[in-house]
Amino acid sequence: MPISGSVIVKKLPGRKGCKECGFPTCFAFAMKLASGGAKPDKCPYLTSETIAALEDALAPPIKLVQIGAGENAVQIGNEEVIYRHEKTFVHPPGIALLISDKESETKVEEKIKKINELQFPWIGLTLKANLLAPYFESGDRNKFTALVKKIYESTNLGMVLISEDMDALFSARDICADRYPLLYPVTKENLGAAIPKIKEKPTPVGVRGESIEELVPLTTKLKDAGIEEVILAPGSKNLREAIRDQTFIRRAALKQNFRPLGYPTIAFPCFLAKDGLKEIMAASLFIIKYPGIIVLSDFDQYSLLPLLVQRLNIYTDPRFPMAVEEKYYEVLEPDEYSPILVTSNWALTYFLVSSAIEAAKVPSFLCVKDTEGLGVVTAWGAGKFGGDTVGAFIKKCGIADRAKYKKLVIPGKVARIKGELEDALPGWEIAVGPREATEIGGFLPEFTRKLKA
Repeated sequence: MPISGSVIVKKLPGRKGCKECGFPTCFAFAMKLASGGAKPDKCPYLTSETIAALEDALAPPIKLVQIGAGENAVQIGNEEVIYRHEKTFVHPPGIALLISDKESETKVEEKIKKINELQFPWIGLTLKANLLAPYFESGDRNKFTALVKKIYESTNLGMVLISEDMDALFSARDICADRYPLLYPVTKENLGAAIPKIKEKPTPVGVRGESIEELVPLTTKLKDAGIEEVILAPGSKNLREAIRDQTFIRRAALKQNFRPLGYPTIAFPCFLAKDGLKEIMAASLFIIKYPGIIVLSDFDQYSLLPLLVQRLNIYTDPRFPMAVEEKYYEVLEPDEYSPILVTSNWALTYFLVSSAIEAAKVPSFLCVKDTEGLGVVTAWGAGKFGGDTVGAFIKKCGIADRAKYKKLVIPGKVARIKGELEDALPGWEIAVGPREATEIGGFLPEFTRKLKA
């Protein structure tokens, strides 16, 4: 558990009225430290040892680790809860596609193409796999480094480099070090030789043990060497053991604040389940409990999309509805003569209305009002989708500069705001549209024809 202000204040010097940290009392400073709003070095009277101890105590119970660079970087860890309903899960697991250097050139090309092209638009988001995992299986170091180079030149994605051969592993690392690949596995057998090479070009490392107990001295030695970008692999032999081990590591980090296990984890459904359907089912379990990276041997659109949707649902904050940005959206490349509709920013509402407009094949502007993720009727009842609020949004969103006709279509279920909205938008004509999104296909073509007549 995070250290509390009452514990922190006991470590402070307690100089009454000095205020040199910028706070009126030591207790106020301690409370700010506990909430993450200040750093220990703000107090000029703390020793370097005390500052280091406080920084360690205040660090997140699960280390934040980044794999990859730029817009394709994958951040994992930094989680705060065991169960999603307690608060929220923060960083969705990276889905990685395994590519063995024993696979044919055609298969390698197919997998690279697959991960580049299998992207799914979903309620204003793009769902996709995140990482590639080149696997040294052939025994030929040149083949492995050639595979890594090919992936590096063909994609901008981060990589999980998998090789039991340390020379091959670090040669591959040198090819793509600027993308911060994960090096896997570091074990008790190769740890001593690996540490100096890791420090030459620091990148994340995956630590593998035959058991959870075996991981503890490995992470401790890495931390003592100044290497903390670590991901854990407990060496589970089957799915039952994997779920047990993942849960144990999570609880040890969050409930006991056991620092040697305070790192994100990785799981390999590709090695645990050889059957394609069983592998996807195992991956589905891992999305819930709890790896930060999930490595698959293969996937297609029919197996990948359900996993990505499940990941989105699990890692959506349950305290807040899914919502899209407040602005006007262009559907099917509208022009100045296209109709204008307005709705709320609940993601499901936006998705249904925009899809209905696309199905009607009528280019339109869809103005999305921020209602804190509420549907139209609920937002109206809460005072977030009334004539005044919608009118103010229409004035500021800039749609008036794009449209030839000042005619706005409102949802039929809130027809009662028509008069109020006309008062809020002088010069605009307000039309009452369908009550349901499914009726837009019948309404919009005829409305557009009359608009342009």
